[in-house]
Amino acid sequence: MENQAYANWGGHVVSLTWLPQKMLEQSDIVTSVHGYCFLEDKIVLVHVDGRGFHVPGGHMEAHETPEETLHREAYEEACVTGDIKYIGAIQVDHTENEKFVENGKYPRIGYQLFYRMDITECLPFRREHETLSRIWVEPEEAPYVMEDHEIALLVLKEALNNKEENGVTLKT
Repeated sequence: MENQAYANWGGHVVSLTWLPQKMLEQSDIVTSVHGYCFLEDKIVLVHVDGRGFHVPGGHMEAHETPEETLHREAYEEACVTGDIKYIGAIQVDHTENEKFVENGKYPRIGYQLFYRMDITECLPFRREHETLSRIWVEPEEAPYVMEDHEIALLVLKEALNNKEENGVTLKT
């Protein structure tokens, strides 16, 4: 599988490139933060109203770090908390997007950051913050459940390769 693909988001065709372990520059713009959250070798997916099943994540709020964003989004959408580790970024490039709006909501090139979360606490699900349900799936079943672009599977593979056990990172 290539690390680059195109996605059609509401008529906006964008180029997505998976950049494992990419360290961002000060000038890079982060548009959202997401996490592959694991509990007992399963990942949690949340059904966000109008978007289908995805991993928890969302936009950063003012004065929030990416790590704080992921902790907040995982708690709000999936009702889980845990330990996180940065695994990489997807570069979202609107250069070829004919509908791109200069000075609009999104930059011409931005980044979605991804983390692996090892869940330490799973709380009762509350159906808040646009999230209709949460489900637990085996990683090999994710392609049949997630309603996302193919790059999401590369990110899942990276998350699986960064499992932590007793404070030691294990490469699988």
